[in-house]
Amino acid sequence: MTTENLTQVQAQRKHVGISAQKVRLVVNQVRGMRAEDALTNLSFMPQSAAREVFKVVASALANAEQNEGLEREDMWISEIYADEGPLRKWRRFGARGRFKPILKRSSHITVVLEERL
Repeated sequence: MTTENLTQVQAQRKHVGISAQKVRLVVNQVRGMRAEDALTNLSFMPQSAAREVFKVVASALANAEQNEGLEREDMWISEIYADEGPLRKWRRFGARGRFKPILKRSSHITVVLEERL
């Protein structure tokens, strides 16, 4: 069995309104799986981040089929990761003239599929 990478396809989703820490919990569950199996597992996960990861994996599969002419059954997730996106700082005013800082975190999700025969 050869270990050469035949073809790699990538998809990204940026500025997702969920923290990277929460997305990584979902991403770690599907790393190294077949792309179709990952989509099945993601559709049954209760986390809200699973829906966003589902969209990215589905987009990568569509890129593989449409742009490269590859088969869905041969695609595996070789790399998947969630990086931190921009941080939106907000404040809510509290009692006695104080304010309470609120950090709205976001993330960037990247999926790289490779063809394995």
